[in-house]
Amino acid sequence: MFNLKKVRSQFPLLKRKIGQNDLVYLDNAATTQKPMAVMLAMDNFYSQNNANIHRGIHTLSGEATVAYETVREQVAELIGLKPTVNKKALQSIIFTSGTTDSINMVAYSWGLKYVDEGDEIVLSVMEHHSNLVPWQLLCSLKKARLKFIPLNPQGNFDLDAYEQLFTSKTKLVSVSAMSNVFGKLTPIEQMTTIAHNHGVPIMLDAAQAMAHEKIDVSKVDCDFMAFSAHKMLGPTGVGVLYGKPELLQIMPPFRGGGEMIKTVDLNQSTWADLPHKFEAGTMNIAGVVGYGAAIKYLNSLDRNALQQYEEKLTKYVLDQLRTIDGITIYGSDEGRCGVVSFNLDNVHCHDLAQYLDSCGIAIRAGHHCTQPLMKSLNVPAMARVSTYIYNTHEEINSLISAIKQAQKFFN
Repeated sequence: MFNLKKVRSQFPLLKRKIGQNDLVYLDNAATTQKPMAVMLAMDNFYSQNNANIHRGIHTLSGEATVAYETVREQVAELIGLKPTVNKKALQSIIFTSGTTDSINMVAYSWGLKYVDEGDEIVLSVMEHHSNLVPWQLLCSLKKARLKFIPLNPQGNFDLDAYEQLFTSKTKLVSVSAMSNVFGKLTPIEQMTTIAHNHGVPIMLDAAQAMAHEKIDVSKVDCDFMAFSAHKMLGPTGVGVLYGKPELLQIMPPFRGGGEMIKTVDLNQSTWADLPHKFEAGTMNIAGVVGYGAAIKYLNSLDRNALQQYEEKLTKYVLDQLRTIDGITIYGSDEGRCGVVSFNLDNVHCHDLAQYLDSCGIAIRAGHHCTQPLMKSLNVPAMARVSTYIYNTHEEINSLISAIKQAQKFFN
């Protein structure tokens, strides 16, 4: 097993107190804490290498460019592209500001060009707003329509119903690889196979999944995938869009400006080669460097041991929550990773979250950017506990004790 005490020692914020209480941070599905290695990498960049990338011939610019492009190689390796064997793999990695930005890039670049009036885009009813609103906007512009994969009572995709959604008008499937409400992993390989059997590309919103699972895009064979650094120990403001090169090649640029051009005349321009065609202007260079440090840190740990620990901790959360009277837990236990959403009878989840905060415990309460899912479940909001690699069984014990205290307080 990995050394949990050593891991926790590398996250300075975990030493904080909220009031008189030790912090118990259980809102990791929203954002994870950052190890010192990430902060030091960003600080070192600003203090030693700070310069713009790709454009200068001086030493600092060269160093900054190498640092930035090295992270592109790390990301490619992370998702199974093996860039040391195939240099073209780096064409598939586009740096963005986050998952939301990545999805919008596909919607407004690929979508505006290839989606026509009457065409269909397939989503699910449990999508985060980031994987819903961009497609709503696209369909409004193009007079296309959205179709939705239903869920069964356990919160799993109905794959038979999914396959029945495809028609000759279906242009794209875009689904979450892991629900931020149920914490359940999606059967992405099966869903990709079904989509491809109908000649339809598929996009994965992997914002939650990448924090808990290694997704090999070569094996899954998805056409696009979006994810964020801050969900997996990296800084905010950095994301990735993976796309198959043949798709990215035919897509027009999403933004215009510096660096993404090859030639510029007064009336027309031509575009830089992949991946730079989609990276206009000055990128979040220090953030990308920080993300590289986060990937290196995660790779330094025993990922199998981490996964086993996370699975055991999730089971412990579920088992302990079920000792509480009047609790409703949403979704089945199968395939759940680090996220548990629930409600208590006679206690609003916002009141519960505020009470827990007074005990130093940070959870999330609300609709979790999934309002259609909440409506389908006939609830306005939920409380959500989300764990990560540095959380402990003792912290879960503190959570359970505080929830029981809250029940007494509000009843």
